[in-house]
Amino acid sequence: MRIYKQIMKAKRAKQKMNTPNDLLERGEPSKELSHFLVDNEATFNVIFAENFDYYHKRVYVGGNDGLILYLKSMVDTKSVSEYLMETLAEAYQGKKTIHSEEDVQRFQKKIFPSSDYALVQYEHEVVWYVLSGYCVILIEGVSKGLAINSTTNEKRAIEQSNTQTIIRGPKDSFTEALPTNISLIRRKIKNPHLICEKVIVGSDTQTAVCITYLKNIADPKIVEEVKKRINEIDIHGIFDSGNIEELINDDMYSPFPTIYHTDRPDTTSTKLIDGKIAIVVDGSPFVLIMPVVLNDFFQVSEDYYQGIFIGSFTRSIRYLSFMIALILPSMYIGLTTFHQQLIPTNLAFNLQAQREGVPFPAVVELLMMEITFEILREAGVRMPRAVGQAISIVGTLVIGQAAVEAGVVSSFLVIVVALTAMAGFVSPIYSFANSARLLRFGLILITAVLGLYGTLLGIIMILAHLASLRSFSVPYLAPMGPFILEDQTDTLLRLPLKMLNRKPSYLSKRATDEQRKADSKEGGKS
Repeated sequence: MRIYKQIMKAKRAKQKMNTPNDLLERGEPSKELSHFLVDNEATFNVIFAENFDYYHKRVYVGGNDGLILYLKSMVDTKSVSEYLMETLAEAYQGKKTIHSEEDVQRFQKKIFPSSDYALVQYEHEVVWYVLSGYCVILIEGVSKGLAINSTTNEKRAIEQSNTQTIIRGPKDSFTEALPTNISLIRRKIKNPHLICEKVIVGSDTQTAVCITYLKNIADPKIVEEVKKRINEIDIHGIFDSGNIEELINDDMYSPFPTIYHTDRPDTTSTKLIDGKIAIVVDGSPFVLIMPVVLNDFFQVSEDYYQGIFIGSFTRSIRYLSFMIALILPSMYIGLTTFHQQLIPTNLAFNLQAQREGVPFPAVVELLMMEITFEILREAGVRMPRAVGQAISIVGTLVIGQAAVEAGVVSSFLVIVVALTAMAGFVSPIYSFANSARLLRFGLILITAVLGLYGTLLGIIMILAHLASLRSFSVPYLAPMGPFILEDQTDTLLRLPLKMLNRKPSYLSKRATDEQRKADSKEGGKS
């Protein structure tokens, strides 16, 4: 019962339980396991009494009586029954009595030679390993136990990415299993300098977070800053990498993301080779990458699998689409309401003819359509796939056409809203596209008051904000602001791969492939 109270106190205190000893309060002495099996059984039956998945059973361990403990929901029950139990039954034939810790270790090496195991001596260690998916074996007459790793291997299969699709290139994507995600990265980067450090975050969820980087390439100062921010996280639960992103973000109130997320192993590997740091969170298929600059959100891995001309062309389309999604509605308000003289005469007559009978001002008309589209977008995303597709068809064809025929909005406005929506979908990163969605409404409102001068003022304010942003001390507008000439080979346009032999200079001074190859050779020799 004392151990159970200590666990609850640790949770209330938001302790980071990275090791079994973190279950204990500061200065609290550890309680050793009893030599008598009946006492140990009674202790843990009290601790796990209210858990339906708690399982304990008397077994034979060599020539001794034994007790096996585990949580059925955390272990692979088939492996336990077919491997662990059968192995113990075979070991009973020898009936070799166990008297000491050395006997326990010899028993493990003989009976479970290939298993991941740990020796347990204290009650809180047993609780820790049971909660972590281990089977704990306690032995009569010995105050030491054996924890055998039997964690369940249930996981989603590696599938094609549904959020960052490409036509040419690898089709695999990350899953919710941390070991699988690390293996996908290691398969692409076979470098001894690839470091994967695990940290436990969340006092209740005990979520494993892996910090991944290339030691010979990444800037040590940035690596230390990432580790510092993660270690300072004080929260009860982590359920997705998005929680980590918000907690270590440079500016949580900025509409622009300062951390990149992707579910593609090839994109992650490319960023690691550039000298960036990746954070892989257990239970999340999205990997966080930092530091990040504005240009990263317009690049996709397919740019480097296609030719230089089509890669540069599609990247230019993304920049153009972002500008359309951001300022096209406000431009429409400014031109039709304040600056009609800038519109060609014939087009101005057509627009005025379409607006005859429309009872609302242009800004109200536009806001109505934008909000309607946002409602349709959310409905299409949240509803089941079959129903969501029907909703999008009904929204675009029926509601839009009906609104025009009813004289509520003009037909040209429907074109503006539709083009704005399609331009927003071009962005390869959903979180970055959301920035245009939010800022678009601000530009519409300021333009409705000041005209195109308001649009220009809003753009200047956005640029000033971008210039002030930092991502782990790296300027957000780099390499455009500050302007770095040697990094312009992969910004607005993509030059041939043989010219991309330098990693971004704003990350570190060591930038050439020759230096990286030399470091890799030294690491291989060592």
